[in-house]
Amino acid sequence: MSTKLWEPDPVRVLSSNLTVFMKFVEERWDISCQSYAALHQWSVKEQEKFWLAVWDFAEIIGDGPGDTIIENKGKMFGASYFPEAQLNFSENLLRNRDNTSALIFRGETGVERTLNRSQLYDLVSRIIQAMKNAGVNPGDRIAGYLPNLPESIAVMLAAASLGAIWSSCSPDFGTRGVLDRFGQIEPKILFVADRYFYGGKTIHYNERIREVRAELNSIQEVVVIPYDSFNPLIKLEKGVKSLADFIGSYAPEDIKFERFNFNHPLYILFSSGTTGVPKCIVHGAGGTLVQHLKDHILQTDVKSGDRIFYFTTLGWMMWNWLVSALAVRATILLYDGSPFYPDANSLFNFAQSAKMTHFGTSAKYIDALKNEKLCPKNTHDLSDMRTVLSTGSPLMPESFDFIYKNIKKDVCVSSISGGTDIVGCFVGGNPNGPVRRGEIQAVCLGMDVSVFNEAGEPVIHDFGELVCCSPFPSMPIKFWNDNNDLRYKAAYFERFPDVWCHGDWVLMTEMGGILIQGRSDATLNPGGVRIGTAEIYGEVEQVDGVEEAIAIGQDWKGDTRIILFVRMKDRRVLNSDLVKKIKTRLRKNLSPRHVPAKVLPVQDIPRTKSGKITELAVRDVIHGRILKNTEALANPEALDYFRARVELE
Repeated sequence: MSTKLWEPDPVRVLSSNLTVFMKFVEERWDISCQSYAALHQWSVKEQEKFWLAVWDFAEIIGDGPGDTIIENKGKMFGASYFPEAQLNFSENLLRNRDNTSALIFRGETGVERTLNRSQLYDLVSRIIQAMKNAGVNPGDRIAGYLPNLPESIAVMLAAASLGAIWSSCSPDFGTRGVLDRFGQIEPKILFVADRYFYGGKTIHYNERIREVRAELNSIQEVVVIPYDSFNPLIKLEKGVKSLADFIGSYAPEDIKFERFNFNHPLYILFSSGTTGVPKCIVHGAGGTLVQHLKDHILQTDVKSGDRIFYFTTLGWMMWNWLVSALAVRATILLYDGSPFYPDANSLFNFAQSAKMTHFGTSAKYIDALKNEKLCPKNTHDLSDMRTVLSTGSPLMPESFDFIYKNIKKDVCVSSISGGTDIVGCFVGGNPNGPVRRGEIQAVCLGMDVSVFNEAGEPVIHDFGELVCCSPFPSMPIKFWNDNNDLRYKAAYFERFPDVWCHGDWVLMTEMGGILIQGRSDATLNPGGVRIGTAEIYGEVEQVDGVEEAIAIGQDWKGDTRIILFVRMKDRRVLNSDLVKKIKTRLRKNLSPRHVPAKVLPVQDIPRTKSGKITELAVRDVIHGRILKNTEALANPEALDYFRARVELE
């Protein structure tokens, strides 16, 4: 059993949203839910009652929910939630038009902006009027090629309020990456910024914008948002408007929120696209809203007045997840730029000044802090921080230790996992439960998660495929331009009939915690034994001198052999003694099967725009396969370090 690192005190448990929800459920349905495990069991067995309870407890604004909670509930594919309900996503996020804080923005250059709820509402109102004047109708696509700015949120809310579909990319995407995404969905209006900043550099992406405009004939308007509204640098070209010109003289007015069907499309998100043209995943407004409210209120204990942060860009679904916290009446905190500029304290400076209650980031960021030997608890006032959230890749046991030793002792560390596919979480936090070293706390409420072996049989206390055996509200409503849902079905339901197969290689512990060893399609298989890459990284990255590692399986003499690539710290050299040390550690702490056939140095490791290392791209490169979409990578040039390696011949 893993070591218990933290447990909430009785006062914290008593005051949590989860405890209040348990009492709400017990009184309404005369049942006993005295533990998280009991509540989860009820939430899966009585899905209709559970999701109705979430609707009411979260005070969702809309017409409904109606008498039918789940239509076609006997099916996984084809089930539909709240078919009689109507709502407007933006109406729920823009509730309480008052002077309480809506968002606080900080850029790496030090630029800051704040908007209260009244100011955000008024800005959205003006953009709505401009969009109507531009002919935006329900179902039209509105695209953002934008930094993580306050106006990015306002534009999305304006589009959603009209029933238009929002889609976004961050400005670090290259022309091909943007066209591979937006080219499929044909947006009517494109919002861009006049510049962005990263690592101390000012980056103008005018040329990329011109190239995108030239190839996207669907675009009728291009609107430029100033990164710094107090110091705008807008160079307008023919057919381009500034945001100020776009909203013109429209005065703020009461927004008349039209309510749409619960499953009316809200977002188009994109798969990573590292193995082909990205899939365009369409998510519904109601499913997204109810799932996010459940995640925020019950799994993450976000309350009215809290200040929640996630380090993300508009190219990652965590941005969409974060924005929904407005519906909980929380203040959302936005950061744009490098988290290590001008130094590694940047995000903790923001956390202190903004009185951050929920600090969200990636596992790789925590690893980087560990390598920097940072100790924020000694340099910053983090007394308001209650929760640290991590996702993107498995959070290593040593990273749990680092958080409690160097960031804050009394904090709930919630590693969470789900993805773009569900715009939410399968597994995540339990604010009333303990945190155990290296484990995700719990399966999320309402999610009928199990672990299957190769034969599609449930397994206990052993690694297997993460699956979901019952429907849930935030399943995609469709893939864009997917005739007869063929790509949709192939993505999730081809492996096991009528069971969602998510593609994660996981184990469920005796105490209900979850260990994730990485993507199952990147799982190593030497001699027929399946090995998750995360456990290898957890050991290798503890070796002095190693910055990070990536492991892949190479086809070799009718079998598979493990190849480990390592990036060294501080110009250190990978020598034979260090290779021996790595192999010895893996053999001793894991097994002989985990020992790589080769350990090779690289100067960089390719990763996606959201910061995940991409084993599949490296695997294809070393096998000489043509990569279909390197634009999906943040640093595609890193692949050159893996090509034609004579050591692998």
